[in-house]
Amino acid sequence: MCLIGKKLDDFTVPAYFNKEITEVSLSDVLGHWSVFVFYPADFSFVCPTELEEMEELYPKFKADGCQVYSVSEDTAYVHDAWAKSSEGIGKITYPMLADKAGTLARFFGVLCEATGTAYRGTFIIDPEGVIQAYTVNNMGIGRNGEEALRTLEAAQFVAEHGDQVCPAHWKKDEKTISPSENLIGKL
Repeated sequence: MCLIGKKLDDFTVPAYFNKEITEVSLSDVLGHWSVFVFYPADFSFVCPTELEEMEELYPKFKADGCQVYSVSEDTAYVHDAWAKSSEGIGKITYPMLADKAGTLARFFGVLCEATGTAYRGTFIIDPEGVIQAYTVNNMGIGRNGEEALRTLEAAQFVAEHGDQVCPAHWKKDEKTISPSENLIGKL
């Protein structure tokens, strides 16, 4: 089932953010671009490499008006403990959502029911709460944060310039394509 165009359901989940336990809800997500980064579990192997890369790129996401949210099936208290015990995770400044009941993972279709953990899903959501792009990787396949950023910027460009599209490997401020029947077979 394709999730492109699916609007987020109402939700409220605990989160670890700014060294505190808080909550994040749908109202926090609306009004700006968002990237949800699902990962299998805290205190694991591939997950910290991805989350630390997203932290390194976080200023670029913020400059693009985008909030990053990491999501796992751990509790916010486990996120807190992980941040306190791992130098890299301790530097994370974006919200780490605690989806213990699997509500978000089920909505996005990334919950592995057999293990109770989430596959590595990356979802780009527009300011109206509508999914514009996503990828899902199996547990052992790490993602590329730069590609998530590139895809966000392409989604933002297309949303702003509906008469143009972004070709493969397109990066912000590069040439786009204006679709035309005159281009068919010529690209």
